Amino acid sequence: MERREALKKIAYLMGGAISATTMGVLFESFTVFDPEKNTYFFSANDEEILAEFSEIILPTTANSPGAKAAGVGVLIPLIIKDCYPPNLQEVFKKGFEEMLTKCKTKFNKEFLSLNGEEKIQLMNALKQDSIDNNKEPSFFLIARDLTLLGYFSSEIGCTKAREYLPIPGKYDGNAEYKPGQKAWAI
Repeated sequence: MERREALKKIAYLMGGAISATTMGVLFESFTVFDPEKNTYFFSANDEEILAEFSEIILPTTANSPGAKAAGVGVLIPLIIKDCYPPNLQEVFKKGFEEMLTKCKTKFNKEFLSLNGEEKIQLMNALKQDSIDNNKEPSFFLIARDLTLLGYFSSEIGCTKAREYLPIPGKYDGNAEYKPGQKAWAI
């Protein structure tokens, strides 16, 4: 199975957890990788920043590792470059750079130097910006969606964050679900 097809299936299974922009990219296959049109590249430092960003969205808990452990920081740039059309690549890269600038102006620090409270403040500001511009795709929404997609399609997301049954039995639409039990991974 090709990566794009696998991502489509995961996105379909996740349903409403992913924005229309990301669903459109994955379901409509807007773009085929073209090195001349896909001009944005991400450094190892950018991947580290995206890993920390994704860890804010899905942090490590006592029960499961977070998005950073699942390798989401490397996956996000890969999907942006390989699957997103040039206009959304530009939205993402511009928003990413604006986030880094906001760190310097608001906190007088680099993103990786922010403490937990400052990261939460930054995330809330990015979230509010995306709400204020609800008709436009934004860096925050794309990064959030790809964090969810990457995490819940990873081995960690399927086996640690969700209830995992390696060899499923018969279908039981009335299976008992105990309070506090993890959702099932498919």
